[in-house]
Amino acid sequence: MLKVIKQKRLTSLLGVTLDGSRLEGVWLKRTNGSAQVQQAFSVVLTLDPLTAAPELVGREIRNHLNTAGVRERVCVVGLPLKWALTTHAEMPALEPADAASFLQIEAERGFPCDTSTLQVCSSRIRQPSGKSYALLAGMPLSHITILQQVLRAARLHPLSFSVGLMALQPASSEPSKGVLALLIGETGVALQVSSGGGVAAMRTLEGALELEGGKRTIQSAVVAREVRITLGQLPDEIRSTMTGIRVFGPRDMAQALADELELRFEPAGLKVEVVTRYSPGEHGIQIPSETPVSGALSLAARRLADRPSEFDFLPPHVSVLRQLIGKYSSGKLRTAGGIAAAAVLLIGGMFLFQEFQIMNLNSQWQKMAPRVHELEAVQAKTRMFRPWYDESNRTMTILKEITTAFPEDGVVSAKTVEIRDAGTVTCTGVARDNSSLLRTLERLQAGTHVSDLRVSQIRGRAPMQFTFDFHWNEGGKNDR
Repeated sequence: MLKVIKQKRLTSLLGVTLDGSRLEGVWLKRTNGSAQVQQAFSVVLTLDPLTAAPELVGREIRNHLNTAGVRERVCVVGLPLKWALTTHAEMPALEPADAASFLQIEAERGFPCDTSTLQVCSSRIRQPSGKSYALLAGMPLSHITILQQVLRAARLHPLSFSVGLMALQPASSEPSKGVLALLIGETGVALQVSSGGGVAAMRTLEGALELEGGKRTIQSAVVAREVRITLGQLPDEIRSTMTGIRVFGPRDMAQALADELELRFEPAGLKVEVVTRYSPGEHGIQIPSETPVSGALSLAARRLADRPSEFDFLPPHVSVLRQLIGKYSSGKLRTAGGIAAAAVLLIGGMFLFQEFQIMNLNSQWQKMAPRVHELEAVQAKTRMFRPWYDESNRTMTILKEITTAFPEDGVVSAKTVEIRDAGTVTCTGVARDNSSLLRTLERLQAGTHVSDLRVSQIRGRAPMQFTFDFHWNEGGKNDR
């Protein structure tokens, strides 16, 4: 079905972006070169898309779509930038076929995990001097697979998985000018540097948003420092092309951040602007000037204008026939083909028998379906409210275990600790050096309830930023 959708010219599309627990969507319709917003929504999901049952999350999303009056099924999806891992490489002069192999080697060397667990995309930057650079970005395949199941349960058909910030600030819009774009999201600030027709850097800024009195506030000084660090890490010829900084997000926070950045960077020749409206003809399609800027709308508009995203993390669909051809592409194909042809009649009979069984089971299901749906509703409420009645003080016990493992002299410190209902704990922080971090992890691994401890991300050297996660077992490591 997706192949048929991609072949025909789209006239209507749903753009959605996921940021933490917030889901935003815009249903866009194209008419004579112009795009009109049919419906728009922004909701907070009560279920975590990565840990809750995909069927339940999909049902919640479908309920929100029905409430908003969205009937479109085909969509483009913006993934959270914090899911992505990135690495850089300087490209030598290679033929296109050899360049792909070179980037594969660089990905295996640069990512802190097996590349077979990632969906990897690349962006090439070409400078007037002749030098070429590449940014490699990898999204965990496990996250993408779960999200595909969620969207299928919500009766949505995704055409692409991209990053919303890349649609707001396309890398190819002004290849000769370097632009640093910032997007204030629900849980953090996303940063992208584009230059030379490609993306030079992508990252999420830690500690950029804080909750004060139930209200989110932007830490402008933190963002300004991280922007300066990012610009300082760029190669000189890329940094010399930088002309401006564009800020996207809620107007009040975006303006406060822009004011701080103006004081720090406009003396260096960088123009700072808050983007609140679309310019005429932006994204190759006419959007009403009063339409608020959003990642979901930009994703949908670019797709309707046949302008694909720089990155597409949607895994390619491989048919069963292609899988068989790839498996038996050697000289054994003839033998395997003969055996397969001889088995066609037998398999056909088996499928016919299976069809009768399915009809019988469907009849039984129709009788028991009402009671099953009632039980599913009760289970959903149980999952939702169970954490409020947990008297085991598990959260305090986990925090005590982490605190005990960290050294008292502060050479390793934690910034955030995230505890999910399934017992998965994620911790981010800063360490003075690698040996101090390793000793801390060894102490934590020795804990009775800690298992599957692994480091998912390390940035820098001295000091170094880290992210690790582990599984908390209430009854001990053997109680799984």
